[in-house]
Formats: sequence, structure tokens, C-alpha cells
Amino acid sequence: MNIVDVMIHIHPELSAEQRARIEEVLGNNDNVVSVHFSPQHTRELTVAYNPEALHATDLLEMVRQWDKDATLIGL
Repeated sequence: MNIVDVMIHIHPELSAEQRARIEEVLGNNDNVVSVHFSPQHTRELTVAYNPEALHATDLLEMVRQWDKDATLIGL
């Protein structure tokens, strides 16, 4: 299985609880290998996933449940 990383930029004012929920929801996806926010830049979410089963825009749409203006930065 190939693994790809993508970075998603979210609003910096999301609460710690909202960020934890995003990590939980994405992390529960079978095709996501790793998901975490940068400790230094809490607006940066890095997700490692299987691109054969999931697309970066799918991840973005999941995150947009909490931040409608979230954007893909890439890696």
C-alpha cells in the first residue's frame, strides 16, 4: 500500500475539543494511517492516507464539517 501525506489548513481559533474530534473522526477511517495537528501551528493538520482508497478532497470534506473554509495545502 502506498501512503501519501497531505496538509490541511484550518481556522486557528478552533477549540482543542474540535481539533481532537477532527483527529478522532479522520483517524477512525480505515484508509487513514496517521492524523495530527502541528503542536507549533495548530491550524496545520497533517494526514497520511492510502490514495488508492481515499482522495485528499474526501479528507477536506470531512474537515469542513468543523471549518467550512478549510483548505488543502499539500505536501
